[in-house]
Amino acid sequence: MSEHILFDRQLIAKRRMAALTKAQDGADFLMKAAAADLQDRLDFISRQFDCGVDLGGHTGHIYETLKASGKVNKLLRADIFAADPNLPKPDLVLDDAVLPFAPESLDLIVCALNLQMLDDLPGALIQIKRALKPDGLFLGLLLGTDTLAELRDCLMRAEMEVSGGVSPRVIPFADTRDLGGLLQRAEFALPVTDIDRLTVRYDTMFDLIKDLRAMGATNPLNDRLKAPTSKKVFLRAAEIYAQDYADADGRIRATFTFASLSGWAPHESQQKPLKPGSAKHSLAEALGTKEIKS
Repeated sequence: MSEHILFDRQLIAKRRMAALTKAQDGADFLMKAAAADLQDRLDFISRQFDCGVDLGGHTGHIYETLKASGKVNKLLRADIFAADPNLPKPDLVLDDAVLPFAPESLDLIVCALNLQMLDDLPGALIQIKRALKPDGLFLGLLLGTDTLAELRDCLMRAEMEVSGGVSPRVIPFADTRDLGGLLQRAEFALPVTDIDRLTVRYDTMFDLIKDLRAMGATNPLNDRLKAPTSKKVFLRAAEIYAQDYADADGRIRATFTFASLSGWAPHESQQKPLKPGSAKHSLAEALGTKEIKS
């Protein structure tokens, strides 16, 4: 039996191309937030990278952040599916499901807000690790658990109420604990995962959907409902949203969860965990208490 394909990659490509050619002011707020997160993490890294890649960071925010850091000697921009017409020509246009980089050819790979749209995330992380030179660094940021939880809830309840059934409308997002395990599975050294939340407010649910369309981020699931959805479903979902997820001023909340990843390609110079039983001082000594032996 063939493995189930979760995402419609052709549809993702089509919507991304449309989003790039019809850029909407303000719809790049997630990429701006991703670039700010990247800047914070780069500030703590005292390292110069010879060759780095911005993997799919369209809008140019990630590329400009890497460039401004002064920590990457040679920086490449790789757009996903299509070149951004609003930016200078990228060095590469590729599908992030199949990376073209030679083994051990890069010192730094940064991928922001793309990995959540891959069917084979473990395989993508393995490809990224393989492309890194020993002691090379991967920095990733993807949308995690609870992203658009309010929208998912309202659409599900409205569709059940109006149509008597439910179809998948918001993609599943990974948990940070699972992501840490995937970094280890890909054999990254010193893996770290972290989570942060961004709450954005809108006048209505339709304003949120307008932003998602402008990002090329509307429903790309293969199992999505192919027939047009009744207008009554969306109107009822907007009512539920305004009732259950609005602030005192009437504006609704939309949650975006950022899951940040980092990992190094293994190298002999990296810090290694101590072997069990090799500690020279006990925990009791450190805490200034008496040790009770079992």
